[in-house]
Amino acid sequence: MRNCSEVTEFILLGIPHTEGLETILFVLFLPFYACTLLGNMSILVTVLSSNRLHTPMYFFLGNLSVFDMSFSSVTCPKMLLYLMGLSPLISYKDCVSQLFFFHFLGSIECFLYTVMAYDRFTAICHPLRYAVIMNPRVCVALAVGTWLLGCVHSSILTLLTFTLPYCGPNEVAHFFCDIPALLPLACADTSLAQRVSFTNVGLLSLVCFLLILVSYTRITISILQIPSTEGRRRAFSTCSAHLIAILCAYGPIITVYLQPTPNPMLGTVVQILMNLVGPMLNPLIYTLRNKEVKTALKKVLYRKNHVPEI
Repeated sequence: MRNCSEVTEFILLGIPHTEGLETILFVLFLPFYACTLLGNMSILVTVLSSNRLHTPMYFFLGNLSVFDMSFSSVTCPKMLLYLMGLSPLISYKDCVSQLFFFHFLGSIECFLYTVMAYDRFTAICHPLRYAVIMNPRVCVALAVGTWLLGCVHSSILTLLTFTLPYCGPNEVAHFFCDIPALLPLACADTSLAQRVSFTNVGLLSLVCFLLILVSYTRITISILQIPSTEGRRRAFSTCSAHLIAILCAYGPIITVYLQPTPNPMLGTVVQILMNLVGPMLNPLIYTLRNKEVKTALKKVLYRKNHVPEI
């Protein structure tokens, strides 16, 4: 262990190999972040405003919109400020908070996709018992469960990362505080933290993905047994939106965290897609492929534009 003073702040070096392109990147990324907030807020307001959407499926979709807005807001504002030319410094405490909430919200999203797959499995494979199985109490319990599991998962990763001493270099070769970028700065053996974080993220992703795979295998079998073509089309349309969103979420996780020898440039590009593009696409995926959401959204916009005079 190096004999030197503890680090009290870190310097975020930002996106590698983009020196001189900060203004262009700011102009490019700001609309993505704005669309993420606007799109997910629209979905949330639509779900809350429409009585027809007060069902388990849209309850979890509303939760997903909240998490997408929060997930992007963990990293994007600091990155945009840095691209504007403001200080790239981040305090030790803010770095801890950023890492915790990044993995907290990211893991909640994984759990939420799994819960949404179970909801679709129950709706399609057990339609007569759906209202009983997915009653409001169960839905709330599943939502709270995702919060608790996410908190445990993120607490383990944050504790392992920041119990290590940081007393040497403080330049983080990334645009936010994350485990692969922070561990090389620690002035102690990081092998345990690397193994546990790799296992933790990998195990969480694998278990959730297998549960989703089992659910959709059963769903596909049930859909193929539906006699009417229209019934099969509607069922596939609803489920395909969920599957597209799952692929957008799990692709970056595998690329960034489950590589034996991570590629920094590839990891940064994928992280930008995961932080900016993924949360922005979810409202488009669920809105464009769902007639109920489109109809409810049109009604909300119509009411906003036709406010009666007092």
